[in-house]
Amino acid sequence: MAAVELAAQTGYAGLTIEGIAAHAGVGKQTIYRWWPSKADVLLEGLPAIADVHVPVRDRGSYHADLRAFLQASYEMANRYPQIPDLLRALMAEAQINHAFGDRFRTGFLDRRREALAVITDRARKRGDLPDQPAPGTIADIVFGVIWYRVLATHQPLDADFVEDLVGILAPAPPGERSSRLSQRDEPRAAPRRSGRKA
Repeated sequence: MAAVELAAQTGYAGLTIEGIAAHAGVGKQTIYRWWPSKADVLLEGLPAIADVHVPVRDRGSYHADLRAFLQASYEMANRYPQIPDLLRALMAEAQINHAFGDRFRTGFLDRRREALAVITDRARKRGDLPDQPAPGTIADIVFGVIWYRVLATHQPLDADFVEDLVGILAPAPPGERSSRLSQRDEPRAAPRRSGRKA
């Protein structure tokens, strides 16, 4: 967590093991004893933040569970605006450093997929998981869209993103669906004008 906070101030390029050690009040050899690089230090902190802020508790239905998971994900990105930049840096490092790439896959990517699998496994046992797509493909779609926005388009993870993705993967019952659509598409009232008529 401390390294993530420091990286928010310095940026990934400006983050150093010496800086992390000074921020933590320890010698840099203490850092190297546990982590081989600054990327690995961040890899320790980012999954912990996600575990805390993206819960997977049972909300009664697959539709509600998936919406809560995605909504918490975008709220976390808004609460910690440095996270998308750090994820871009770690993904880039994973492409050029194969050893770190393996650690990134098991320490972050697989861990987030396992969190989503809690939701899909529970939905399967509950009986409200759709026959298609398969749970593994659901994870591919969810995280594929998130990573595409983080890496390529820099589009926000927002409420519309959540509704679109939930609508594709876990459609609400017809009555609830029509209600949500009407709320989303309802035109906003025009602002009142003050002053005398011309």
